[in-house]
Amino acid sequence: MNSPPVFIDLSLDEQVMCGDELRCTTDFFLQVQELRKFFKKLGAEISSEKSNKGVEDDLHKIIGVCDVCFKDGEPSQIDGILNSIVSIMITIPLDRGENIVLAYCEKMTKAPNVPLAKVCLESLWRLFNNLDTSSPLRYHVYYHLVQVAKQSDQVLEVFTGVDQLKTQFANCPPSSEQMQKLYRLLHDVTKDTNLELSAKVMIELLGTYTADNACVAREDAMKCIVTALADPNTFLLDPLLALKPVRFLEGDLIHDLLSIFVSDKLPSYIQFYEDHKEFVNSQGLNHEQNMKKMRLLTFMQLAESNPEMSFETLTKELQIKEDEVEPFVIEVLKTKLVQARLDQANRKVHISSTMHRTFGAPQWQQLRDLLYAWKDNLSAVREGLASVSAAQLDLARSQKLVH
Repeated sequence: MNSPPVFIDLSLDEQVMCGDELRCTTDFFLQVQELRKFFKKLGAEISSEKSNKGVEDDLHKIIGVCDVCFKDGEPSQIDGILNSIVSIMITIPLDRGENIVLAYCEKMTKAPNVPLAKVCLESLWRLFNNLDTSSPLRYHVYYHLVQVAKQSDQVLEVFTGVDQLKTQFANCPPSSEQMQKLYRLLHDVTKDTNLELSAKVMIELLGTYTADNACVAREDAMKCIVTALADPNTFLLDPLLALKPVRFLEGDLIHDLLSIFVSDKLPSYIQFYEDHKEFVNSQGLNHEQNMKKMRLLTFMQLAESNPEMSFETLTKELQIKEDEVEPFVIEVLKTKLVQARLDQANRKVHISSTMHRTFGAPQWQQLRDLLYAWKDNLSAVREGLASVSAAQLDLARSQKLVH
């Protein structure tokens, strides 16, 4: 870029391109004219004269060629150029600004490399944060923010979780269709780097469907199941069965596979895999990872009803060699799903507690019983303390009378 512009630190409503530098102004007509001249100087196909149709028309034409500065400019210089454009854009009334904002967002997704993608990400953040929190345009900017964040490997700088996402749109919630589109994108950009977060996104996506439209969510439901099965940190899978779109998959192989991971033991999965190898592989699932997860789930299920298990039992149930039992149990303990103690001398594993693999009516009843028992114990302790306190008072009174 010849004669690179020099950018000084100004607020959005103070910036304007003037020749090779920015200077203070509130005259946006002058600002767009200087931007036109600047881009024309770079070789863009744009007139240096401002439009007689107003600032909106000028912005459309400027945004249409603004990516010309991506070719040779330094990231800091390009940031100043984009900042100047945003400073004008946020002054456009909502009813006339949607097409301008969308056009700008599309341009920001065209960054040719990672350093420039980071500059575009910062510019979109600037635009997002300067739009009114009740503006429906924030959704569109955020959607493109996620796309650019993927390009610059900064997704977690933009999206950290579903709760954080919802706060972004608290004053202007997007439609169900818009959120579904956004959740699909978030799943796509997180599935290769954060399976746990990706699984939560898919579950949230399925939760946006109602009984009336759950039947059209087949593809989303399948992705949700596959993501949850593939996630090495997701073990409580039975809530998926309650989701309406997942119910519509009953009778399909993917639903059968989910049911195995929810409540069956390792032999059931092995048989399923033998019968449907091509299907499992076609879903992008790794058989060895599935085996590892099913062994852990099987161990959890055994631990629920067996406070003590021999190495021999585990080799049979988990289909591993006896010298593999100790390393396996150690790996299980690292997950903190089960508390247990290895007894190498007697070749046994002693279970202290385990997370329930499924949480249905029996588990709720067990929790209810435990809470009632805890309540009774507290009542007994309180009564005991009251008795001790009364006895001490009686003793104090009697001693006082004696003296």
